[in-house]
Amino acid sequence: MEGPKVPRSKARVSEVDEGGVRLWGFGDRVLDVLFDGRRVWSFWLVRDTEGSPTGRRHAAWPPALSRFLDGHTRVSVRDHLTGETLFDEERAFGTSSARIAVVGKSGAPMGLDKSGRMSATFDTRSPEDVAPLLDSIDRVLEAIRTAGIEAFLAYGTLLGAIREQRLLGHDSDADLAYVSHASTPVDVIRESFRLQRAVTGLGLATHRYSGAAFRIDVVEGDGVVRALDVFAGFIDGGRLRLMGEVDAPYEMDWIYPTRECTLEGRPFPAPAAPERLLEAMYGPSWAVPDPAFRFGTDQHTIQELTGWFRGTSVERQAWERSYSRARMRVPRRRPSQLARRALGFVGQGGTVLDVGAGWGADSLWLARQGAQVTAYDYVPKAPQTAQRVAAAEGLRLDVRHLNLTEWRSVLGEGALASRRSGRRAILARHVADATNGFGRDSLARFSSMALRDGGRLFVDVWTGGGTAPLKLRPVSLDALAGRLEGQGATIIRTRELAPGEGGNRSRFSIGRLVAQWD
Repeated sequence: MEGPKVPRSKARVSEVDEGGVRLWGFGDRVLDVLFDGRRVWSFWLVRDTEGSPTGRRHAAWPPALSRFLDGHTRVSVRDHLTGETLFDEERAFGTSSARIAVVGKSGAPMGLDKSGRMSATFDTRSPEDVAPLLDSIDRVLEAIRTAGIEAFLAYGTLLGAIREQRLLGHDSDADLAYVSHASTPVDVIRESFRLQRAVTGLGLATHRYSGAAFRIDVVEGDGVVRALDVFAGFIDGGRLRLMGEVDAPYEMDWIYPTRECTLEGRPFPAPAAPERLLEAMYGPSWAVPDPAFRFGTDQHTIQELTGWFRGTSVERQAWERSYSRARMRVPRRRPSQLARRALGFVGQGGTVLDVGAGWGADSLWLARQGAQVTAYDYVPKAPQTAQRVAAAEGLRLDVRHLNLTEWRSVLGEGALASRRSGRRAILARHVADATNGFGRDSLARFSSMALRDGGRLFVDVWTGGGTAPLKLRPVSLDALAGRLEGQGATIIRTRELAPGEGGNRSRFSIGRLVAQWD
C-alpha cells in the first residue's frame, strides 16, 4: 500500500532537556523521539503538548520513560510521516556518565506503547524473536476453530497485516477477535469462557480481562512475555459490538466467511472485508501510520460494553498500570502489624492467605518465619518477585489470582482454600477499601469458605480520616463487620487508629478488625 503524501513539517524543535521537548509549530502531526537512533516515544505536536497562541509548545517526558533518564544519549526528533529530522544532538540527563539504556528486565529494548507503558515493541525484534508469538497465534486459532468458532486477526495485528504485511513496529502485543452468532451478552460471555478453556487445554497461561476478552501469555526466546488477546463481539440490531472499542453499524457478511491475509510471511485469517473493520476500529484514516494513536471511544459505548462485560474487571487496567510503571523489586523486609498478628495466630507451619498481597512484602516475611503462604492479588504479577526470592531461599510462597468482583474467581479459590488443613488466617490489608461493595461482599464470602473451621481474618481499612492514597475509599468498620457477620463470622475486635496512634505510621486513619469463624 502506497504511503500518504504529506507536506514538510511546520515544526521546529528549540531544545530537549530534563523537562521534555520544547518546540514550535502549527498543525497536528506525529513526532518520534529517538535515543541513539531507536524510537522510544511518539507524540502529537498539538494534542499531546501544552502551548500558547504563538505556537510555542512543550511535551513533557512521559512518567514511564522519565525513570530511564539518567545518563547520555543522542536525542533525535523526527516527523513520523516525512522522516524529516527536527533535532539531533547529544544530551545528558541526571548524574550518570553511562549511555542511557531503555531496556526491560530481559535486556530487550523497549519503547512507549499505545497504552502509555514501556514495552518491547516489535520494531526492536528479529524474526526469531517473534516466531514464538506467530506460532502461538496459529495454535490458538486452531483451538478456537476446533471449538466451532472462526477467529481472525484484529486491531493492530490486522492493521499491520493489511497495511504492511508485518507486525506494526510501534505495537507490543497481538490481537485476535471473533464475532459470535449469539445475540445476547450472557451467551457471548459463556462462549468466551468456553473458548478460554479450550486454549488453556493447550497448556498456555491465560488471564481474563472481562466477560468477553481474555489474554494468553506468550514467552519469547529471550524471556520477553508477549500478550495475545482474544476479543469477542456480536451483532445485534445491525450494530457490531466488539471488545474492547467497537460499536458501529455492521453486517455479518463483512466478517464471514474469512479471507486470507499475510503477516510476517505467514497466512492468517482476516475478516471478509478487513477495511470495514479497520475503519470501525481506527476511523477513516486507518491507512495513515500513527504510532501515537489513542482510541477515542465515546462514553455511551464505554458504558454499554462495561455494563455487559466489564463488571468482572473493575479498575483492572488502573491496577495493572500501577505495577507496570514501577520496577519489580524485592519487597521491604519490615512486616506490617497485621502480618505479625496473623503469624501469632497461626504459628510456625500454619497457613496465611495474603489477600491483596501487592508486592508481597508481608507474604515473603511470613514465609521466612515458617508459614505456608499464598499471595492472592488482582494483578498476580505484582508478588511474583517475592515468589522468586522465596523459591531461591527454599521457602513455600504460592501466588494465585483472585478477583473479588467475580463470583467465579471467589467461589473457585474459596473452595480450594477450604480444603487446606491446619490453622489458617487471612490477611487483608487495604483490600476492603480498594474494592467496591460487591468486592467487600466477596471478601466476606471467600473468608467464610476458607476459615469456616476456626480461622481468623485480619483486616486494615481506611476509615476516612486524613488523606489516603487515591485508590482507597473510606470504609465503615460497622458496615464491614455487618457483611462479615452475614457470612457467619464472630467479630473478635474492632479498633480505629488516628495517624500516629497505636503504631499507625500512615497519614490517614486506619480501622482494624479481627473476625473468626467457629
